[in-house]
Amino acid sequence: MTRTTSVTFERHPGGYRHWKLSTDGDVAWLELDVDVDGGLVPGYELKLNSYDLGVDIELYDATQRLRFEHPEVRVVIVTSAKDNVFCAGANIRMLASSSHEWKVNFCKFTNETRNAMEDAAAHSGQSYVAAVNGTCAGGGYEIALACEKILLVDDNSSTVALPEVPLLGVLPGTGGLTRVVDKRGVRRDLADVFATRPDGVKGRTAVDWRLVDELVPRQGFREAVLARAKEFARTSERLDGEGVELKPLQHRYVDISLSAAEATITVKGPEDDDGWLLDVTRELDDAILRLRTNESEAGTWILRTEGDPVKVLERERAVFDAKDCLSNEIVHYFKRTLKRLDVTSRSLIALIEPGSCFAGLLLELALAADRQYILDGPPLEAEDSEERASITLSEANFGRFPMGNGLTRLESRFFGDPDHVPRLAEVRDRPLSPAEAHAFGLVTDAPDDLDWEDEIRIALEGRASLSPDALTGMEANHRFVGPETPESKIFGRLAAWQNWIFTRPNASGPEGALRRYGTGQKAVFDRKRV
Repeated sequence: MTRTTSVTFERHPGGYRHWKLSTDGDVAWLELDVDVDGGLVPGYELKLNSYDLGVDIELYDATQRLRFEHPEVRVVIVTSAKDNVFCAGANIRMLASSSHEWKVNFCKFTNETRNAMEDAAAHSGQSYVAAVNGTCAGGGYEIALACEKILLVDDNSSTVALPEVPLLGVLPGTGGLTRVVDKRGVRRDLADVFATRPDGVKGRTAVDWRLVDELVPRQGFREAVLARAKEFARTSERLDGEGVELKPLQHRYVDISLSAAEATITVKGPEDDDGWLLDVTRELDDAILRLRTNESEAGTWILRTEGDPVKVLERERAVFDAKDCLSNEIVHYFKRTLKRLDVTSRSLIALIEPGSCFAGLLLELALAADRQYILDGPPLEAEDSEERASITLSEANFGRFPMGNGLTRLESRFFGDPDHVPRLAEVRDRPLSPAEAHAFGLVTDAPDDLDWEDEIRIALEGRASLSPDALTGMEANHRFVGPETPESKIFGRLAAWQNWIFTRPNASGPEGALRRYGTGQKAVFDRKRV
């Protein structure tokens, strides 16, 4: 594997610099205690429990370990280990000094981590409770919003706030606006007042406006929060079963090769390893994150697979049939990894060749791609071989792994022809030849072995000649058809506006609000509304 190295995403609780994770029976405590000098990049201090990408990578690691290593945990309490401050949100100096692509990737990753917390509550019976024990602003309140319950210390001074618009000239970058109105049901005029007040809202008003759920006195705060968490835990529907330790990655099943403009991701099928699906998912997740963060000029990702499709379907069936906590977690982790691929701003091209194993859940990789090409002929290096490429539909393609828009990738692909997906269900569980795959609309084209290399070269060269910005917008529009959900709003509508605002002088220019925050100088705004 050719590894990217600048930013890595593997962490372990024993090495956390910013979070403290502890468990006590069915409750876990996740306490934010940011090391001021522990920034991922030099040039800023993480004051007031503010965070950068490094802090959030640890949070992501903690959420993963709680799901896989602690099946006994039913409620996770998120709180601060510092006095009088819960979290000040994303570090402003970090944002002001970061490149545009860094800011966008940072927001995307933090959004995915907040979504994973909500996914745990929705599908694993492991809920998060925010115990807000001090000032809670911006991205700090967005962490709380990702929790199912928000308990606010009643000390007549602590507030919740989304001050990005009035203070920084940008939007809350981690779904705050969407979750306030869509998740918590805050009335839109009150949401407008709240999101334009730099000082935030405290106490009874915060409860009345539905910004928090309950007030808890400062005296005995921790005990009262634990008691409430115990009550929530009794209503959990978390499945029983054994946990599994998330050991350091070995990169056995996912290879990456890089060229100037492309990255090829090769996913290998199982051999005799019962743990294949969890391992391959972890490696693929890590590969996506590393490429996205460290290799911004690799604009096209080529997706390949190698292996026996029968073994893929056997492993898939074994996990689907096991109705225990671990199997449930593996399925939802693969779902979240596919969603990470869906929202990745790269051209995705799937190449289906003899020896590949695009079957069932691995076929979802091809269906996530913007185009799919299947070789209709023998392997290029063995023209006398009788081996041919194929794809196989299975239960995995009909609802196990929905996209952020709530549709399956097949439903998204055939959005204008809703009768087509039921017809595809009639041919599942058997290999489909290149001609059949093409006839059923499951691939973009099926060149023969004489044309394959030229067709693929022309397709890739053509892609590389186009504007990356235009491609990003085009692909996002094509991938997410149909209904809008809070998740698609956060990644689509909100992210698009934030992308635009991040490049505007009002926010990021020399006299913009983001640059002048904390300097004592007022931002200078271009007053034209465009």
